[in-house]
Amino acid sequence: MRYPGGCLCGAIRFVATGTPLWAAHCHCQSCRRCTGAAFATFVGFPPERITFTAGTLATYASSPGVVRSFCRDCGTPIAFEADRFAGETHLYLCTLDNPSAVLPQMHVHVGEQLAWLHLDDNLPRYRASSRDGDPI
Repeated sequence: MRYPGGCLCGAIRFVATGTPLWAAHCHCQSCRRCTGAAFATFVGFPPERITFTAGTLATYASSPGVVRSFCRDCGTPIAFEADRFAGETHLYLCTLDNPSAVLPQMHVHVGEQLAWLHLDDNLPRYRASSRDGDPI
């Protein structure tokens, strides 16, 4: 599979290939602030399966061990990388040209979910990361 994508202004373009590792909605405060949205949706790929074909990403170390990448021209968030998720790059799912091609599989960091947000999608929910234990 090929998953082309890019930013709002078109300065950043990329292609991710192969089967995604996972896709998830993240409800943490940091992701909400980064996107200005109630939650962020990511798709994970090994970094060697993502090729940037246009533009140069700007980066921001949003917390210890975390780097967020974005378009320096239009500000579109593009990727998240963290020391605790070595070997993965998390792309913002809706930066894909066809975001419907990947279905989210879970909600993470629901311990920080906004009280007024109610989603009835029957996906598993994790208080923190899905790697931290069983769904709640």
